Amino acid sequence: MAGLTENNMEFSGKTKSSAVSSNFFNRSLTIHGRPMESNPKSHHHLNPSLNRTTSITKFYSPMESMGNSLKGKVKSLCKLFEGSRSSKSSSTKSESTLAKTKSGKMQASDSRMSPFFSSNSSLIRLPGTEDRIVVYFTSLRGIRRTYEDCYAVRMIFRGFRVWVDERDVSMDSAYRKELQNVLGEKNVTLPQVFIRGKYVGGADVIKSLFEIGELAKVLEGFPVRQPGFVCQSCGDIRFIPCLNCSGSKKLFDEDEDMIKRCPECNENGLIRCPDCYT
Repeated sequence: MAGLTENNMEFSGKTKSSAVSSNFFNRSLTIHGRPMESNPKSHHHLNPSLNRTTSITKFYSPMESMGNSLKGKVKSLCKLFEGSRSSKSSSTKSESTLAKTKSGKMQASDSRMSPFFSSNSSLIRLPGTEDRIVVYFTSLRGIRRTYEDCYAVRMIFRGFRVWVDERDVSMDSAYRKELQNVLGEKNVTLPQVFIRGKYVGGADVIKSLFEIGELAKVLEGFPVRQPGFVCQSCGDIRFIPCLNCSGSKKLFDEDEDMIKRCPECNENGLIRCPDCYT
């Protein structure tokens, strides 16, 4: 009986332990089973190897989407590089056009600054002055800037000691009309310079040519006078009183017994200095 009881006790102990263990595993299964049923996504997140089909589909689905979008990515990259190439080509084109415009501006400025270097550089000609330098200016000081420009241009040419055909429009209105006809404009600024019959420009052009050293090249070949040379007849004024009427602008005609206008002098009773003009 004692052995039976001991066996029964052992058997009952085993059954109890098995029941406890079964209860323990059942509890573990129920504990882990409830979140599986309630939230399967969390379970797959914790143990993706338990559901191989879903893990495989998850693994291959991005590859398939990548394969499907691979062409689009390649196209986008091609567009990106094509866009960069087009931007580079447009930049090179813009640089080339900018260089062309700059070169065009340089050529235009060169032709404006020195129109006498080429035969067809200037269409404006002053006939009969192919062997001289002609400067239209004014000796009046009514406008200070104009007078200063005229004086500066005259001093530049006198520094080279070349003879200049100076035509003072304030001393003879015919010079103003002549200059207006040559330039084709009524409002003409002074001074204006012609070299070897070709139109050069005003004070700004002459000053620029003088500063860069091109004026000395242009004036090569002209005769040079002695330093400090002054015309003994007019004192470098370029005009003298009329020898026919003595500057009165009037003559008495004995045949018609009346006073007439002197045909030799200008409105001021002056004529060009014969020593300077020849």
